[in-house]
Amino acid sequence: MYQTLTFRRVESLPKPTMTSPTLLQSTAPATNISILVVDDEEPLRNLLQISLQRHGYHVAIARNGREALEVAASRKIDLVLLDIMMPEMDGFATCLELRKRSDIPIVMLTALNRPDDIVHGFNLGADDYITKPFTFREVEVRLQAILRRVYWNQERVEPSVLTANEISLNDDTHEVSVRDEAVHLTPIEYQLLRFLMISPDRPISKDTLFQHVWGYDMVGGTNLVEVAMRRLREKIEQDPSQPVYLLTVRGAGYKFNSEGMRVS
Repeated sequence: MYQTLTFRRVESLPKPTMTSPTLLQSTAPATNISILVVDDEEPLRNLLQISLQRHGYHVAIARNGREALEVAASRKIDLVLLDIMMPEMDGFATCLELRKRSDIPIVMLTALNRPDDIVHGFNLGADDYITKPFTFREVEVRLQAILRRVYWNQERVEPSVLTANEISLNDDTHEVSVRDEAVHLTPIEYQLLRFLMISPDRPISKDTLFQHVWGYDMVGGTNLVEVAMRRLREKIEQDPSQPVYLLTVRGAGYKFNSEGMRVS
């Protein structure tokens, strides 16, 4: 028999949204963050390195995907800025391999602004993308949006577990289990599932999901929500083509179905 959606939550502060003043003040200090910049273009690589270091980040660099994997395996990295078009091992292959090893946030740097290329990157597990040419301010906004999500989850010291039938999401350990088996989610997928679960049975628009989960506004952001939702269903649902938890509400967005039963 299915259980109802239950919450076990002990929080000392109200839950902030991704754009609230509380969360904006909770970003991890840059001096504690290590960023790996992967790009075969030396001028751009050096520019990013200098700009990030001026803002207090620790920076590691790699000229291609193979070097990136070696660096990521040898030291603590908190976020990866990953170019796509590189010799030896391109960004797509590197992203796929990184995802096999960890859930580290990955931001793709790309001159390929075709929708199919962008979608392909997200299907491989990227968390965000920046199209060349770009300003450092744009890079900083994207980094801060991602780091706010990661830092807030790491800093929470009291457990918060959401359960719904076969699904359990634990904010204390940042783990998700489905049908008693651990499920590996990227940071974006985790936050998307969490945002839907804290408002069960209520349709949430794609625009709202993008603003709260990704943490900023962007034209075309709803396409990224659709890609992330498709990946999330593949990991959560027994039959992704016939979802029972992560439902599409025509004309309204998506909702988390707390009953966990197929809706006719």
